[in-house]
Amino acid sequence: MKKLSLYLLFFISFINAQKFTSTELEIINQGDITTNLPIYQTVEDHQHQTLLNLSTDIDPLDKNTEILVNRMKASLQSTDGGVGIAAPQVGINRKVIWVQRFDKEGEPLEYFLNPVITWRSELQNLGPEGDLSIPNFYDQFYRSNVIQLEYVDLKGQKFTEMVEGFTAVIFQHEIDHLFGILISDKKQKEKGEVFIKVDAFKQSDVVGK
Repeated sequence: MKKLSLYLLFFISFINAQKFTSTELEIINQGDITTNLPIYQTVEDHQHQTLLNLSTDIDPLDKNTEILVNRMKASLQSTDGGVGIAAPQVGINRKVIWVQRFDKEGEPLEYFLNPVITWRSELQNLGPEGDLSIPNFYDQFYRSNVIQLEYVDLKGQKFTEMVEGFTAVIFQHEIDHLFGILISDKKQKEKGEVFIKVDAFKQSDVVGK
């Protein structure tokens, strides 16, 4: 009986942890809820701190989650060439991201709730990255070439998939935001790390070609 009570207490705590705070609800529902939310910038102290905070799980079935998801998409579409956005970038420290899927036909924008990277390849690529929240900052970063991802949708249905290439880079960048990791800080932490250059070969379609 005691064990059952502990499980029940854990379950209730988990559900309560997913509820939006009054401050979050105020941000999500401010103004016209069909429009974009402002994108937070590191040059503003309060906004910068929000970007550095850890994000928590979100309840996919909460009606406000769908509003947030839709407004985040509008925010991303309002930018000049942005390919991804995370909820902290609109002031909400919850696990929601949008990613442009360059690995799919038509390169659609897709949302992901409570995304988790469960595996990363040791093989990494070096490529350029910028950030919608960090004005005039671009640099080269190492990212795993392939990742395995778990997430849920607005119906609470769970999915698992493998992602590679540039799209995998976007996922890693946006999920970093959920842990309060900015690429400006990441560059500082990577100083002194050693990466071994390797040649990667793609099998030819024609033997001997």
